[in-house]
Amino acid sequence: MAKISVKPLADRVLVEAAAAETKTAGGIIIPDTAKEKPQRGKVVAVGNGKPDEPMTVKVGDTVLYGKYAGTEIQVDGKDLLIMRESDIFAII
Repeated sequence: MAKISVKPLADRVLVEAAAAETKTAGGIIIPDTAKEKPQRGKVVAVGNGKPDEPMTVKVGDTVLYGKYAGTEIQVDGKDLLIMRESDIFAII
């Protein structure tokens, strides 16, 4: 995993979204226009947390998050999401 030059603040987390599915379970190829935004990804950076709430996720965790969670940003040529830890539903 490459070193990321961005350090999230407070309870924010930087997530690299998983690749969108290109085929269904039955083998049907999904066109680019019909692909859904992935709802899981890998944590690449975490903030320090709030003084009364330590961070639960850590770098390298695979997480599930809401469909419209986070803000898309581009860092070092990679598309990433920055979101609050509370937008994360589960660690896989």
